[in-house]
Amino acid sequence: MKFMKLGSKPDAFQVEGNCIRCISSDLETDVIVKIGEVKFFLHKFPLLSKSKRLHKLLSKDSDEILDELDLVDFPGGPKTFEVCTKFCYGMTVTLNPYNVVAARCGAEYLEMTEDVERGNLIFKIEVFLNSSVFGSWKDSIIVLQTTKSLLPWSEDLKVVGRCIDSIASKTSMDPSKITWSYTYNRKVAFSNRITDSVKSFTENKDMVPNDWWVEDICELDIDLYRRVMITVKSKGRMDGSVIGEALKTYAVRWLPDSVDALVSEAHNRRNKSLVETIICLLPSDKRASCSCSFLLKLLKVAILVGADESSREDLMNNISLKLDEATVHDLLIPARSPQTTIYDVALVQHIVNRFVSHENQNRDSHSSEKLGRTNDGFVLGRSSWLLVGKLIDGYLAEIAQDPNITLSSFISLAESTPELARPIHDGLYEAINIYLKEHSGLSKSEKKRLCGLMDVKKLTRDASMHAAQNDKLPLRVVVQVLFFEQLRVSAGVQGMTKKTPDLFYSTESSEPEADKVVPESPRSLQTRLTEMKDEQQQINGKLMKNASKNKGSGPQLLPSRSRRIFDKLWMIGRGNGNCENKSSETSQSPSSMIQGEIKPGAPSRNRRHSIS
Repeated sequence: MKFMKLGSKPDAFQVEGNCIRCISSDLETDVIVKIGEVKFFLHKFPLLSKSKRLHKLLSKDSDEILDELDLVDFPGGPKTFEVCTKFCYGMTVTLNPYNVVAARCGAEYLEMTEDVERGNLIFKIEVFLNSSVFGSWKDSIIVLQTTKSLLPWSEDLKVVGRCIDSIASKTSMDPSKITWSYTYNRKVAFSNRITDSVKSFTENKDMVPNDWWVEDICELDIDLYRRVMITVKSKGRMDGSVIGEALKTYAVRWLPDSVDALVSEAHNRRNKSLVETIICLLPSDKRASCSCSFLLKLLKVAILVGADESSREDLMNNISLKLDEATVHDLLIPARSPQTTIYDVALVQHIVNRFVSHENQNRDSHSSEKLGRTNDGFVLGRSSWLLVGKLIDGYLAEIAQDPNITLSSFISLAESTPELARPIHDGLYEAINIYLKEHSGLSKSEKKRLCGLMDVKKLTRDASMHAAQNDKLPLRVVVQVLFFEQLRVSAGVQGMTKKTPDLFYSTESSEPEADKVVPESPRSLQTRLTEMKDEQQQINGKLMKNASKNKGSGPQLLPSRSRRIFDKLWMIGRGNGNCENKSSETSQSPSSMIQGEIKPGAPSRNRRHSIS
């Protein structure tokens, strides 16, 4: 810490009680100056020789032997006036970063300028500020902190502005040239190492990160912090990621951890101002700013403290640009009254819609040639879609456990991500399964709407086996799962597994693949169904062995319900007339699920021949 000593005479001030200050001297005092509750018994001559203002006030004609002045608006209070008075008497005064601003304001009030006496207090303080204080990183921060209690004097004297400019300039310095703050204490540890000078210099340079300054300025009040960060950003030399880290550090330093402390009446106003300030300071380079996890936490706090609508909109816009970096836990934002759900699903829906809009705009702004495709059909530059698709499926699985979540909200959120975001539907199937379990009162039509979100052709083998024995799914969906799984088996499971990217990761429809394996005549259908039954018996044998190993852990992979469905499919393939009187849901030809819907009233023979 820098300091400056003025004067050479010993301190002759005496304290009498809490409200009396006097000079120990053979001469009687002839003026009383009152600063607040404290009275100073002084001599006119030393004061008049340094202060133009006191000269004006005390030179007036007065019949009183002892003049008394009441300086009600003196900046800095009694301690500052004592410093100025000691300087007038030539006593030793020590200026340091903690009292220099107050002394500067007091000297300005008393008009202790050069035209009164050369080398007056204002001149000496300015020399100390410019040559020492503003050149020191820590001292500049300390001085800036002291200016808040001295407004508007410190602002009018441009002390605040000069401190801010000094701090902002130092943040963008080359870290290898920094000899304060972060590196100062760590140099002691390195000094004990027996290394050559070149290696030591390299290690010290590497140890200084670009965000070395963020913790030091966290001690500033939010208003001063905002001005420092605005100045740092205006210089244009600071990376957006570093600014984002600084904002995160400040938020962690000052925002309370508990919800009760956030919304308490005593601190709600301060917390609201802090959150709104951090939001407005977010870097313009959205992709290089704070992490999405931090932004979502900030959004939760903004909602709790009641931040204004514009701040929340800006924050959600930033989040939507980085949504692919979020986790399911980050999206679990508690709902507030009058919402009845556990989590704010509408808010997440709004963010997802913005993400989709931004991605579509980016896609339109780039030519299709730049996107390109890989050999397996995966679209380059669309990894963010896949990450968001997985994220939303995980979020759907979480909110599906909420008994108050409506079917329309669930479906709307699931449909908000495009098909290319879900090359595999296992996550969506898991969410649907949880929703069916927690909402057992759904009607058949509602179950049909819900399961319509899922494409059974995009389920993996494990998910298909689970769905085949899931009694919560509509019968029609189980039939589709089983039939398509048999088509995959008959086409050669190993061969299709090697081509998994083509089947599951392509953004094009997989219908043509299914069409290739559909027989072209009733005769071929019967042959194929015969093969399918033989293959199914082999699979059932393997599954029964696996089930015996996991006895008691859950239902068999192919329960009696699924086998009955295959028996009916087999009977249709053999032309069994008993099946013609069954309902359209259980007796419908499997191939109709690939080629199209068959009217319930159509005879069984026509249904079979519709494949050809």
